[in-house]
Amino acid sequence: MDRALTSRFDTASSTLSPFQFRYRSSLAITRRLAPAIVCAKRSPIDGVSDELNLIASQNLDQAPARRLARSAFVDFQLQLDHCLFKEAPIGIRTEEWYERNWKGEEIFCKSWLPKSGDEIKASVCFCHGYGSTCTFFFDGIAKQIAGSGYGFYAVDHPGFGLSDGLHGHIPSFDDLAGNCIEQFSKMKGRPELRNLPRFLLGQSMGGAVALKIHLKEPQAWDGLILVAPMCKISEDVKPSPLVLKTLILMSTLFPKAKLFPKKDLSELFFRDPSKRKLCEYDVICYDDQTRLKTAVELLNATRDIEMQVDKVSLPLLILHGDADKVTDPRVSKFLHDNAISQDKTLKLYPGGFHCILEGDTDENIFTVINDIVAWLDARVAPK
Repeated sequence: MDRALTSRFDTASSTLSPFQFRYRSSLAITRRLAPAIVCAKRSPIDGVSDELNLIASQNLDQAPARRLARSAFVDFQLQLDHCLFKEAPIGIRTEEWYERNWKGEEIFCKSWLPKSGDEIKASVCFCHGYGSTCTFFFDGIAKQIAGSGYGFYAVDHPGFGLSDGLHGHIPSFDDLAGNCIEQFSKMKGRPELRNLPRFLLGQSMGGAVALKIHLKEPQAWDGLILVAPMCKISEDVKPSPLVLKTLILMSTLFPKAKLFPKKDLSELFFRDPSKRKLCEYDVICYDDQTRLKTAVELLNATRDIEMQVDKVSLPLLILHGDADKVTDPRVSKFLHDNAISQDKTLKLYPGGFHCILEGDTDENIFTVINDIVAWLDARVAPK
């Protein structure tokens, strides 16, 4: 699940009082931010053993601790009462491995292939959202699409999920996209994918990553699918110029500090309350305060993408809940209207919240997944 940043920029809210530091001395700023780097303590999770709660409550800033937590919870998660887990296709072949990127970081990679003997129609490479991982809910989404004949591939971004890096820290958004390009290039070279069409899928912040990838290598893909993409900060929540300048300055001095007050945004993400409750079992998601450098990088990325939407040329499918208050569906319409793609489709789902692939009713979740599969099928079928 994506822990989006945008709703934290409401400058009219008293929760942004940390920005009042702009008139204080650097010494006072240091005293204010020093405790903000401390990791938040996770509340006990209902229905799990004391041993599992102890593992989940550890400091997950570094990848080894996150890998231990995921390993401890993986069997438990698959038994949760969610349609993506209960109705997963039988026989999907999965593989997990690590690759080192050009920085020397270990990057978690995963693939989902149709059952043995079934033809692979095309490859789909996935970019997950802020705070999220390509495990947990997405594992169920990938199995559904792989069950329709697609080779599905994904990585955890550096600093998220099971990949190396300080949890929740994005020192460079361009490097985030570059890491995906590096890993996806290796995946596209695998024997089972030779001469097959190649598609990108990005969700929320992952939509921004996917757009960046396309803009960096415009001829390398055969289509782009975006789910509730983060590609432009709504004017309603965009920080004022003074706040933005202050934020940039502070991110230079304290890039890893957690400044933004933590809000419970779960009601904005998941339309179905029963599925919302399951989020607490996603123990390796980043659900803490946003780090300063991360905030600046996300803002810069959306600004850069907004200035280049007229260069988006791939066949394009955009899917968005029309009641999403995390990423604005009007921004998806802006992207759709301004992209130069000759083949472009925007689907808005009535009443849908941010997480339309995992947080809606069972019927609506499968409607969105089926829409993705139908769009892919139409573009890989022989002409």
